Amino acid sequence: MEMIQNSVKNKNLIKHMLACEACMRKMADIFNKDKDDWGIAGLLHDLDYDSTFDKPKKHGYITVELLKEKEVKQEILDAILAHPGHKERETLIEKTLYAVDPLTGLIVAAVLMHPDKKIGSVDFDFVKRRFNEKRFAAGADREQIRSIEDSGINIDDFILHCLNAMSEISKDLGL
Repeated sequence: MEMIQNSVKNKNLIKHMLACEACMRKMADIFNKDKDDWGIAGLLHDLDYDSTFDKPKKHGYITVELLKEKEVKQEILDAILAHPGHKERETLIEKTLYAVDPLTGLIVAAVLMHPDKKIGSVDFDFVKRRFNEKRFAAGADREQIRSIEDSGINIDDFILHCLNAMSEISKDLGL
């Protein structure tokens, strides 16, 4: 967490990173993979976002350099590079992080439009309706989210798993 506090000043970005961590851990469980490795990939994937916001071609590379010094597994580094498209998504962790990243934003946007702005009040059907509204949270790339289906899981299950994962950390997300 110290690395995050030193690198990320935007509180909403930290919440996004926590949401991605929760979703990645949930999906690791679904795919029978290492939850800690997948969680680290989700948590740290945007570590350099503040410093690369206006330099998207560098996004991910700075994080990977920082994490190499910490001897982080190559699988995690590859997922971090793959999520902004700096390498082809080949492994399950790479494909999942790529799809999780925009889905967390869509779920947060759906929660924030709900009257009480609480994730516990938002169900799958509500999020799925927002997913199907092209103009809602237009920055959440639907094709990117839908790409999870290449991993053998259907989009509805994916949305539900991520919604549940984020609900479990609602206090950390302020939702």
